[in-house]
This record gives sequence, structure tokens and C-alpha cells, in this order.
Amino acid sequence: MKKDYNFIPIGFPLFIVFLVFLFLLLSILVFLYTGGIVAVFARLGFSPAIGFLLFLFTLIGSAINIPIKRLKSKVPLIQERVVNFFRGSYRVLVVISEDILVALNVGGALIPIIISLYEFIRMLVSGHFIQILITIISVIIVSVFCHMFAKPVKGVGIAIPFFLPPFITVLVAFLLARGNFDGIFLTGILSVLLI
Repeated sequence: MKKDYNFIPIGFPLFIVFLVFLFLLLSILVFLYTGGIVAVFARLGFSPAIGFLLFLFTLIGSAINIPIKRLKSKVPLIQERVVNFFRGSYRVLVVISEDILVALNVGGALIPIIISLYEFIRMLVSGHFIQILITIISVIIVSVFCHMFAKPVKGVGIAIPFFLPPFITVLVAFLLARGNFDGIFLTGILSVLLI
């Protein structure tokens, strides 16, 4: 007698309702998230359509890396592979690469740099020199803190705890642009974009 231990703990119709509910919930969360991003771009002076396009280009561009330079690594990148031979499995270390590829990510670096340059030029033309100074100081402070916590990770690159840059940026923007909500907002956004 064959026993089947794989089963869904709820009925099929309820399971379909659960999947539809999950899809709707995820759709609402994505809509709220993209709406928030578009609102941030609107605060920076972009129209909602341009803000949505920038958000879309940033998402698509996050999968695109532009190679800049190849460096020779002091330590080769080694990966463990399993080789099956005569009913036995053996773990073998294989050298994958001895090169380090330095690349520029389109969504994570190039587009934010372009947006930051646009904002700096806009602030320069409108005469917000104090705001530019505060932004430059905050970028330097956040960069120093991020550099202190960034560590090289084998096979990944330079890694930093994901919550640290935004947290430090908001803290520095709040301390340097106190009493000026637009100043806090612009300083924080530009610091995140430049980092």
C-alpha cells in the first residue's frame, strides 16, 4: 500500500483564494512602493512620468554592469564542485578566476550619479549654496562611515550591511539640516544617491 505524505493542509478552493489574496497584497505593496519612489522624484523636481521612468530604468539597470577595468587578484577565486565517479562523490576545488572585474552598475551607480549631477546643477543655478555645502559635508561623513563598515566578500565584492547607509544618511541629514524639512529631504536623498 502506497502512502502519500504530500498534501495541502487546506482545501483547493481556499488555496486558490489564498493565492489571489497574496497576489493582490503583493500588487498593493508594489504600487505603494513605486508610488513612494515617484513621490520622492517629484520632490526632486521631476514630473511623475519622468520619476516613474527613472525608477523603471534604475530597476532594469540594476542588472547591467559596465566593465571598467580588470585587475589581477592576489588570491584566486576557488569554487567547490562535486565529481561523481564509480558511485562515489568527491569534492574538488576548482580555480574559477584570477581576475577581479571592476564594473559600474547602471541602476545602482550611473543613474544616481546623473540624477545627483542634475540636482547639483539645479541647486547651483537657483543659488542654494548653503544647501550644496551641507550636501557635500553629509556625503563626506556618510562615505567615511560606509567605508569603515565595508568589507570584501569572496565571490560577491565589497559588501556593507544594507540598513547602514540609509540609516547614517538620515541621521546626518537630520543633524545638518535641522529645522529645514526640504533641506533634510534633499540632503538625505542626494547623499543616498551619491553613496
